[in-house]
Amino acid sequence: MNYIVLDLEWNQCPYGKDREVKDIPFEIIEIGAIKLNSDKEQIGEFSRLIKPNVYKELHFHTQNMLSLTMKELRKGDSFSKVMGDFLKWCGTDYIFCTWGSTDLTELQRNMKYYRMEPLAEGPFKYYDIQKIFTMVFEEDKKVCRSLEYAVDHLKILKANIFHRAKEDALYTVRVMQHMRFSDMERYYSIDTYQRPKNRKSEVYALFENYSKYISREFSSKEEAMADREVSSTRCYLCGKNARKKIRWFTGNGKMYLCQAYCQHHGFMRGKIKMKKTETGRFFVVKTLKLVSEEDAGLVKIKQEEVRRKRREKRKNQSKNP
Repeated sequence: MNYIVLDLEWNQCPYGKDREVKDIPFEIIEIGAIKLNSDKEQIGEFSRLIKPNVYKELHFHTQNMLSLTMKELRKGDSFSKVMGDFLKWCGTDYIFCTWGSTDLTELQRNMKYYRMEPLAEGPFKYYDIQKIFTMVFEEDKKVCRSLEYAVDHLKILKANIFHRAKEDALYTVRVMQHMRFSDMERYYSIDTYQRPKNRKSEVYALFENYSKYISREFSSKEEAMADREVSSTRCYLCGKNARKKIRWFTGNGKMYLCQAYCQHHGFMRGKIKMKKTETGRFFVVKTLKLVSEEDAGLVKIKQEEVRRKRREKRKNQSKNP
């Protein structure tokens, strides 16, 4: 299997949010990629400009960040042509590597806008090198570092400019070469632009110290939370149902928490991220993680905080009907 280390540059509406084309808020203007073999040795590269079709002027932010002009971009080919050539270049046996998760989202959104066949029928595995860098090299696992920060941190020679697609892909390769395959595999990501189409194709992934479940789509949040598989707290080590000590609750309708107890393995913290699709439907990404009794207690503290805020809100509403 080959690695396709991908980077994109894109433009956005230069006239303000109200004139944005909702189906394509970010129009891709450059695709750059490096192909590596299984030993992380470079065996190919791809670099193409794309002629703008939606936004015919550069947004000031794009203009300030990229060393590109509209005159240069007009010499590019159409997105469909470049994308078709890119997919042929990728071949058949590969896995994407990107700095962050947004490139794959915008790539697929642009493909959908131009009515191209999707990259996959459902969620697929990829390596988010930004996330893996954080997990391997940073003490604070919640930070989100820039590519240039990672290059400086690893003392990689800065021989090229940043914020051009092929150059950023090359820098991402250099960062990857400081990582072991076991670290990459440990922290792989799952792209969810295409959701599971039915219960049979839902995703169950087991990581080193937690499990992840990606559901099919539902018509509402309520329908999603009523689903037995969505709400279950099955222990990912023994497969037995862990008894809920704190049932699923939410403070904002986007994040749900629960606390459960497995008689064989101890306390478990559940987290559901409620995701809304472009068509207004919903799907969930659920993680279950075995935690200490102390960490499990944080769920109770969060539940009490949510209840307190609700009481305060009702009290204020009664004062100001």
